[in-house]
Amino acid sequence: MTDKNPGFIVNPSWIVPVVPANIILEDHSLVIQDERIVDLLETQTARQKYPDWPCHELRQQIVIPGLVNVHGHAAMTLLRGYADDKELMDWLNNYIWPIESRVVDHDFVYDGTSLAVAEMISTGTTCAADTYFFPNAVAKAFTDNQFRGQVCMPVVMFSNAWATGEEEHIHKGLAFHDDYKNHRLISTAFAPHAPYTVTDKGFEKIAVYSTELQIPIHLHLHETEDEIATASSETGQRPIERIKDLGLLTPFLQAIHMTQLKDEEITLVTENGVHIAHCPDSNMKLASGFCPVAELHERGVNISVGTDGAASNNNLDMLKEIRSAALLAKGVSKTATMINATEALAMGTINGARMLGLEDDIGSLEVGKFADFISVDLSAPNFQPIYNPLSQLIYSATGHQVSNVWINGQQVLADSKLTHMDLKRLMANVRQWQGKIES
Repeated sequence: MTDKNPGFIVNPSWIVPVVPANIILEDHSLVIQDERIVDLLETQTARQKYPDWPCHELRQQIVIPGLVNVHGHAAMTLLRGYADDKELMDWLNNYIWPIESRVVDHDFVYDGTSLAVAEMISTGTTCAADTYFFPNAVAKAFTDNQFRGQVCMPVVMFSNAWATGEEEHIHKGLAFHDDYKNHRLISTAFAPHAPYTVTDKGFEKIAVYSTELQIPIHLHLHETEDEIATASSETGQRPIERIKDLGLLTPFLQAIHMTQLKDEEITLVTENGVHIAHCPDSNMKLASGFCPVAELHERGVNISVGTDGAASNNNLDMLKEIRSAALLAKGVSKTATMINATEALAMGTINGARMLGLEDDIGSLEVGKFADFISVDLSAPNFQPIYNPLSQLIYSATGHQVSNVWINGQQVLADSKLTHMDLKRLMANVRQWQGKIES
């Protein structure tokens, strides 16, 4: 077969397409042309069908869809380790918000996001949902480094370096959405921070724009027991009840954390098609409580996985996060079969794509989808013997075993080395920010 614009072939030991589920392909090849997957077939047939196309031979490696990190604050990599071992509200009020008020600007966000992108690509993430100030800087860092993302427009009632009050946040967010609404790598969403930082009026306006523009709402909700107790005491309503009354409990809602849920609240989430971003490591580190993954999963709620920011994790390694999600679901539910390896990988891939409204384009290795995929090297002693490569991936691997990453058909990590980033320059910028923050 000849072609004026040949692509390339990837020949790993195993391919897990995710869709359909429970499939592990051996002696199969993934065929890429331009930005898309054009074939998935037996390797012998691929060699015959595409005889002149270059091949990537990835022996003892497993190929899976690129990981989708559904919640983070990328620029906060520059605050990694700055205020560890604190309660959430103490951490926010006395450490994070004060330092942000002094140092956050466009350059801080661009450099911090670039550092996050380097870490995420190196550990197998190809798409991330991000919410922080200066979303234009986030989007620039993503696109400069060939990274896919849902960049959220933050809304809070208080003033900051990016905007003053809810009205200006929404106005600037709408302008940002207009700039990126047809971008090949960037999608958008509103990100009202939390029920305790956004007014009813602000939520109502966001609900209207979300419906008109058909874009998601990315919201921290039921993050801690204290948040819920305070809201109940001050308003007579639990946060999710208030959000329902304000008209935000819809399939456009991306609810982040979702701990402390009552049975009737799980029913509300199920009936209204709400998507949930589960951030197990951040929740455990901040002692925020547990998302009832088992109950939500059994009711068919779409649950995906996010790392949260590096200031509250302290890493952006999605393979570690997926493992934590699976083990925590088993431990909390006291059911060893809850969230098996196949389901765990889905939470980090196709479920995340579904939450971001990108399931037609990414999240699985299907013909016609964008070529966002990674390979993980399972040749090391800690993986041997390999009875089930998917099980070894979920329960034994970390992002350090990710060897190759492609986004939109472009290789952005080759043999564990970044191909699109100047790490020396980036690390110099990071050291400068560390000096500013320490001073």
